[in-house]
Amino acid sequence: MKAVHFGAGNIGRGFIGLILGAANYEVCFVDVNRELVEQLRTRRSYKVAMASDDGDTVVVGGVTAIDGTELDSVAAAVAEADLVTTAVGVGALRHIAPGIAQGISRRLAAGGRTLQVIACENAIGASAQLRSHVYPLLQEAEREEADRKIAFPNAAVDRIVPIQSHADPLFVKVEPFYEWVVERNQLGLPEITGIHYVNELTPYVERKLFTVNTGHCTAAYHGYRLGASTIQQALELPEVLEEVSGTLAETGDMLSVKHGFERAAHQQYIDTIIERFRNPHLSDEVARVGRSPLRKLSPEDRLVRPARQAFELGLETGRLTAAMGAALHFDVADDEDANRLQEMIRQEGAARALTRVTELPAGHPLHDAAIAAYHAYS
Repeated sequence: MKAVHFGAGNIGRGFIGLILGAANYEVCFVDVNRELVEQLRTRRSYKVAMASDDGDTVVVGGVTAIDGTELDSVAAAVAEADLVTTAVGVGALRHIAPGIAQGISRRLAAGGRTLQVIACENAIGASAQLRSHVYPLLQEAEREEADRKIAFPNAAVDRIVPIQSHADPLFVKVEPFYEWVVERNQLGLPEITGIHYVNELTPYVERKLFTVNTGHCTAAYHGYRLGASTIQQALELPEVLEEVSGTLAETGDMLSVKHGFERAAHQQYIDTIIERFRNPHLSDEVARVGRSPLRKLSPEDRLVRPARQAFELGLETGRLTAAMGAALHFDVADDEDANRLQEMIRQEGAARALTRVTELPAGHPLHDAAIAAYHAYS
């Protein structure tokens, strides 16, 4: 079986490619990084090491790659694939849509075998977002046929793969834990070994985003203001550990009320997540985890969205708003988002900047609590 995967970076190779290889897929990576593409084409395999005491290494074979700028080649690969996946960042989905759309057009013209396209991004409804970029590029008749033959099931993905540098550009180190949850589609397509399929994805997406992603950025923003350079160092600081634990207690209460998660089981999930963050075999930089604060402070992302939901349920939000306040201090020189955020604060003041980014109006309890935390940390 053949899979086309967009994104040959560490997550693409160390997570999605690894799982698909184990499920006996021949994986063709699509990327614009010419070095990675050439290495994958030439060597046809790469190694993935587990960040654990054992340090087991797995060889993923039978791979190749296509330069993402070669649109005709990308479309040809999509037309012949049994599966299409992505790990490019939700903001880049629109850039890969033309190749996928042209591949679907060719596929339908040749008889139209069924296909599932799974966007493995840290966003709610990422596959649906990808579909919204692809469908306008199809003809009306193609869209009607695609509705019957092409599925875009949404997914939740979770594996910590920090930025890293090795002598071998294809080698990647990942944590042993992973979770890849996909909603069952209506086309009856075969299920893939290594993926957990569910009928209702939203609880799993929100559990992951509001535990893993919320907890990770909370550690990054509090760690940054206290001078830690890695997440592991940050969580050695009692204040950071307390903030992360408290934040995840707040999101956990909200998730338990909203989705009916059993509280003791969810607390075990939280404990597991924090231990993953503290993995001594990984070194995850605070600057990486906290990057793009404008996105992470946006209304539908990992801090504001759960805080709003908890507030509306009458639950505690003090740790979530403290993380928002800490995020306003994130000032990493090579992070464009951080630079823009700090410029907004200099020009307009923190209160107005927070409203612009989060859409929380001045006077809203969440807004005012976040600003109070910001000034407390100044």
